[in-house]
Amino acid sequence: MTIEFLQSLSEMQIVGELTVLSLLIGGIIMAGGVILAKIAKLLFQKYYAPTLPKDTAQNLSKLIYFGILIISFLGFTSSQGIDLSGIMVAGGIFAVVIGFATQSVVSNLISGVFLIVEKPAKHGDTIQLPDMGISGTLLDIGTFSSKIRKFDGTVIRIPNEKFFTSNIRSLTVSTVRRAEAMVGISYKNDIENAISVITNEILTTMPFALCIPEPEFRVEELGDSSVNILVLVWHPRDDWSKVQPLLLTTIKRALDNAGIEIPFPQRVIWGAKD
Repeated sequence: MTIEFLQSLSEMQIVGELTVLSLLIGGIIMAGGVILAKIAKLLFQKYYAPTLPKDTAQNLSKLIYFGILIISFLGFTSSQGIDLSGIMVAGGIFAVVIGFATQSVVSNLISGVFLIVEKPAKHGDTIQLPDMGISGTLLDIGTFSSKIRKFDGTVIRIPNEKFFTSNIRSLTVSTVRRAEAMVGISYKNDIENAISVITNEILTTMPFALCIPEPEFRVEELGDSSVNILVLVWHPRDDWSKVQPLLLTTIKRALDNAGIEIPFPQRVIWGAKD
């Protein structure tokens, strides 16, 4: 009986030693995970967060921090020999149910992550979404939706899924832009002379128009009543709101001063002879 008692006591001591060792390992894993999470959060906030909108940066910072903590906790439970397979199975079933119920939410979340990583546009950019007929300034790419301030001053919220899958036209990436205008001149007027007077007027009276690249002209159509010329003027990106409204006025003034006619719609009627 005494021998059996000693054997039982010895087994208890070994189990106790193994438990203390496993707890020590688990404690190291958790402590390392907390330290790593804080370091990763600080590095993200220092080097990457300043390039993102404030709300987006905060959400990603939390995601990184708690994601590392969760991984550390899983490592801790594994070191203690705790079997989480049953909980994981139940959690997986629950996640599938929740996933079906929140498909749009998850889709918007994933699209938001892709938008943040890809960066098709950044805060303050002027963009256009041709598929939705929306133009304005990008205010924020959030966790589930993005906000655009339209040119009329209103703010529109767009789900990230629609924003990510739509065509995005950036109006501020390039340092220069091109303004366009169509003008028609009479068939009796010389095309080269019209182009010359328009070019001279643009370069001398429009301070926003660039000499290099110089204005371009294309004869687009021999219309029913006029020869239609497309005028293309390059200018600094930020002067778009000033150039576009002045371009037609400048063209009209140049043609008037040169006596070049901008014809009204005309029709030639032939009378039948008996």
